Formats: sequence, structure tokens, C-alpha cells
Amino acid sequence: MRTMNETSKKIRKITYLGLALSVALICSYIEAMIPIPIGIPGIKLGLTNVVIVGILYYSGEKDAASISFLRVLLVGFLFGNWYSIIYSLAGAALSFVVMALLKKTNQFHLISVSAAGGIAHNLGQFLVAALMVENFHILYYFPVLLIAGMLTGILIGIVGYQVLIRLPKEEV
Repeated sequence: MRTMNETSKKIRKITYLGLALSVALICSYIEAMIPIPIGIPGIKLGLTNVVIVGILYYSGEKDAASISFLRVLLVGFLFGNWYSIIYSLAGAALSFVVMALLKKTNQFHLISVSAAGGIAHNLGQFLVAALMVENFHILYYFPVLLIAGMLTGILIGIVGYQVLIRLPKEEV
């Protein structure tokens, strides 16, 4: 039988993760509504990564992976299609794996982990695109998105770090 304290902790964690998923969905929606006017197709800021990186460092890999996966599915069902889900899952999965592995080493700052995640996200999407169109020549465009992923990953890492240091240090 669970004690009241265990039940309370479980409810607190479910509430926290539900709120994180909601914020991630809102970030995805806002990002879809705001075009980045730099004239390079495929570049996004990656606002949702603030939530994913934050959860990775605050709550752990399992929770971050769950929120990332659920967010991709929900955004795809609400605002996209099967292709957008496939591309997003590829990018999110590779990004998450890279960030989780780098975090585990304890040798990289959150900002570096986020930058690597931004690069990996673009790589994951590009690899799926190359496979789907059966043309690997599109990978010539990858250096542009590599730089963009690194820069946006750094920016998102800075924001994520600032959010993380302001969160209460209590256990979720």
C-alpha cells in the first residue's frame, strides 16, 4: 500500500509532466505561427527544445523522452500529417539520444548539449528526407542547416539554462 507521501509525489510528477507537455505544445504552435525572415528554408528556432532540455536536466531521461515523443505525435496529429510526424520523430529521436549521451558524460554544459541537439535534429530530418526522396544530393544543403542548428541550439541552450536555474530544486 502506498503512503500519502508516495501518492503525493506521483501526483506532483504527473502534474509537472502534464504542464511540461502543454508548454511544449504551445511552443510548437507559436513557432509554427512565427516565420523566421532570413530567407533560408527549413530553419526553425526550436522553442520546444527549451522544454525538452529542461526536463532532461531537471527530471531525467525517461521523462524528457516521453514528453518529446508525445509532443511530436500530438503536434503531428493536430497541425501536421504523417510525413511531418516521421520527419519530426527522426529529428527529435536523434537529437534526444545525442543530448542524453552528452549529458551522461558530465563533461558538457547544458548549452553545448543543446547545440549538439540542434545539429542532430537537423541531421535526423535530413537523413529521413534523403531516404524518402531517394536522393542524397539534398545533403549538400546540410552545412547550412548545421550552422543554423548550432546557432539556434546555443540560443535555446542559453534560455533553457536560465529557466533551469530558476526552477525550484525540489524533487519531482
